[in-house]
Amino acid sequence: WYDRRVREAVVSTQSTGNLAANMALTLKIEGTCSTTKARICTLTLPHNTFQTPIFMHVGTQGTIKGVTTKQLNDLGVPIILGNTYHLGHRPGPGVIDAAGGLHKFMNWDKAILTDSGGFQMVSLLKLAEFTEQGVKFQSPHNGSEMLLTPEHSMAIQNALESDIMMQLDDVVSVLTKGERMYKAMERSVRWLDRCQDAHKKPTRQNLFGIIQGGLDPEWRKECLKEMISKDCPGYAIGGLSGGEEKEDFWKTVSLCTDHLPKNKPRYLMGVGYQVELVVCSALGCDMYDCVFPTRTARFGSALVRTGQLQLKNKQFSEDLSPIDSDCSCLTCKNYSRSYLHFLLNEDTTGVILLTIHNIAYQLRLMSDIRKSILDDKFPDFIKNFFLVMFPDKKYPSWASEALNSVGVDLIS
Repeated sequence: WYDRRVREAVVSTQSTGNLAANMALTLKIEGTCSTTKARICTLTLPHNTFQTPIFMHVGTQGTIKGVTTKQLNDLGVPIILGNTYHLGHRPGPGVIDAAGGLHKFMNWDKAILTDSGGFQMVSLLKLAEFTEQGVKFQSPHNGSEMLLTPEHSMAIQNALESDIMMQLDDVVSVLTKGERMYKAMERSVRWLDRCQDAHKKPTRQNLFGIIQGGLDPEWRKECLKEMISKDCPGYAIGGLSGGEEKEDFWKTVSLCTDHLPKNKPRYLMGVGYQVELVVCSALGCDMYDCVFPTRTARFGSALVRTGQLQLKNKQFSEDLSPIDSDCSCLTCKNYSRSYLHFLLNEDTTGVILLTIHNIAYQLRLMSDIRKSILDDKFPDFIKNFFLVMFPDKKYPSWASEALNSVGVDLIS
């Protein structure tokens, strides 16, 4: 990103001052579960107010693939994600800044969260190297060496005008052990300082810190202490969902929610499977994101209360029922499984219709979670959810252990 577009973005934000004490976010706790750590909150951001726990769908390049912003509005989607790495390359922060920010550029009037670009450095690019200065990487366009620093990440995200922006962190595989993982945690803390110093619009955008430390509880606690002292508007739990054992996953999540401030949103990054959303809400998380619901739609899978339906399979070729008779989305109200089976094997329209359904499913799941917390019936909701998903009662052991830790016994 060492090119003209980034320099333009840096210049465009230099006149707006340094980090201010006031934040562009408020969080009101509306209710808590008397058994688990779950809570329902009202989160107010510059472009929208909505309740948590919330799942955020990923719009990598300023759009959720195949779905218009009007369709997202019609579905009631309150917030989506944008990808700093991709948008920073094309069309570039200069173009988006000139349009008045990403909201106006993509005609979206609800909230947006943007990532820092660091994860893509590791997952997509060759020869990415983390140094104290930033992330060195090979340009995907001409192969030249380039550099993404905390300051550049902030400049791009300031130009995008997202409601929530993420710090640049030192991203390593969660399975990494020893000195490299510890150094990545320490560097992420130092980079948060640089991100805060470079953030030029604190009254209009919220900068979240990302808790790192791998699977080591003491390193996580050290990172939590350091980052909480920096008083971010919110915090993310990072570095998980990367191939670790599920027992390590839930214990790390629970440790973090035990220590994170109660008056600030807790964002669990990269989590979107149905079981994970229910369990991690019980562990006290507020926000989630993942490409899973929309990506799985592109492979022909529909999300339902019992798991997934692979509609490309021949068994659905003559099934004239909707995906879910209880779902009120455009797809379920108007089209059968048979028709979708036909389209998925012949036309891209099938993918669009399935994407709409999966978004609606995820919205309804989170709505049901919130209502059960508000009514203080979340443990009953959890037990019913798992019984429908696993009628043979062969529950994932990690989920049973995690829920037992917060007072929910799936067997009793």
